[in-house]
Amino acid sequence: MYAIELTPEHPVAQLASFAEQAESNALDAVYVSHHYNNRDQFMSLTAMAERTEEILLGPGIANPYETHPVTLASRVATLEELSDGRAVFGIGPGDKSTLSNLGFDHNDALRRVLETFTTARKLWDGERVDHDGTFEAVDAGLNYEVGDIPVYVGAQGPHMTRMAAKHADGALYNGAHPKDLAWAREQVEEMADERPEEYGEFDLAAYASVSVAEDEAEAREAARPPVAFVAAGSPPPVLDRHGIDHDAAADIGAAISAGEFPAAFEGVTEAMLDAFCIAGTPETVAERTAELEEYADSIVFASPLGPDVETAIDLLGAVLDRRSH
Repeated sequence: MYAIELTPEHPVAQLASFAEQAESNALDAVYVSHHYNNRDQFMSLTAMAERTEEILLGPGIANPYETHPVTLASRVATLEELSDGRAVFGIGPGDKSTLSNLGFDHNDALRRVLETFTTARKLWDGERVDHDGTFEAVDAGLNYEVGDIPVYVGAQGPHMTRMAAKHADGALYNGAHPKDLAWAREQVEEMADERPEEYGEFDLAAYASVSVAEDEAEAREAARPPVAFVAAGSPPPVLDRHGIDHDAAADIGAAISAGEFPAAFEGVTEAMLDAFCIAGTPETVAERTAELEEYADSIVFASPLGPDVETAIDLLGAVLDRRSH
């Protein structure tokens, strides 16, 4: 799978046009990110479904805090119906820096994500559900038929990655560097014996921040905002893997929580850019993508894509076309 992430910082009609463009560039899927301060994730996916015919569509990722997990399962199922079977359920704990503004914490993140998608699968199978765990549901069910929807868990730390490898169809692993994907592959392989056979092959997707442009400096500058969010949300072992100062990452997270985005972006270092984004010319992106594919089964080119999204989608299509020959 080769996919892109679109961020609803753009008008919904523009996002739908981007999805149409991604389909014409032979990309396999579009994931739509979610932060409450951007446009609505599922309304954006709806517009994309109406403008495309074959490309897979899904949240990348939805979190199970702001929306009750049963309601979230129904939203994804509605997308599946609307898109004629093209939905993918990207589910994860969400961005700690922005969720803290809404009074949520991540103390139960792994359990809540697991309970959310196992409950969703039961609902999609037509079962009525009683659940008493990190959330409650009493005799909950969907009044329409759904079927199978692939579940991809947004992961970065060891516990979420290993849980995904055991229980989900795939992981949207938050990493753009071969070191991180090599580590993730080790976690997946260690869980192989515990994975039920009926789940089939596991898809480890590198959910890699990418910024591509003909001008390398412009590409790197455009990468600062998403790298700030990645750095702020990275657990200590990930920061240590790349030699990144914990206090510098914490300062970025504090600036994001305070809404001081220019300060957060200014705090991004060159080391952070190298660790958390593939930023540069199409040739650079092609080389770095090949390095990731030594460990990853799939690639999701994630935000920002480039200084100009429309241009970047065509450049990424050309990168993939070059790799296929």
